[in-house]
Amino acid sequence: SHERICQYIAKESGSLVVSVGYRLAPEHKYPAAYEDCLSATLHFLQHLQHYGVDPARVTVCGDSAGGNLAAAVSQSLAGSSHLPRLRAQILIYPGLQALDFNLPSYQQNRGVPLLFRERAVYYSLHYVQGDTSNLEEVLEGSHIPPDMRLKYSKWVSAE
Repeated sequence: SHERICQYIAKESGSLVVSVGYRLAPEHKYPAAYEDCLSATLHFLQHLQHYGVDPARVTVCGDSAGGNLAAAVSQSLAGSSHLPRLRAQILIYPGLQALDFNLPSYQQNRGVPLLFRERAVYYSLHYVQGDTSNLEEVLEGSHIPPDMRLKYSKWVSAE
């Protein structure tokens, strides 16, 4: 689905772009997609010479769920001393939190096509657990225990 944009990025930036095909939910729930992306990135970083890539110029990128995967891969590799460091991560409207789907951005854009609030929750649940049985609970925000909500409120809040 992203071949044309990857070709465009490669051409316009004079870069080699590797697009990773990963297993999709709901057939393959978390962490399948993450494991696929991490494995592909590790393989690529271990074989940069084969591809003629400067180790100081490797960037990961992803949009939507792929943005989540790019961030997770970047975090996983951040402390690695035996591999080249990633130069950057590019996250395009990434799905980075499932703690609160009632934050202002979700409220302001709840009816904006293509990714309605309910649809964002639906896809997030498929990705994380492979089913949507607690969709209403997540939409209401009652899926997070109060102590956990308080613990993460510094990072996930309207302020």
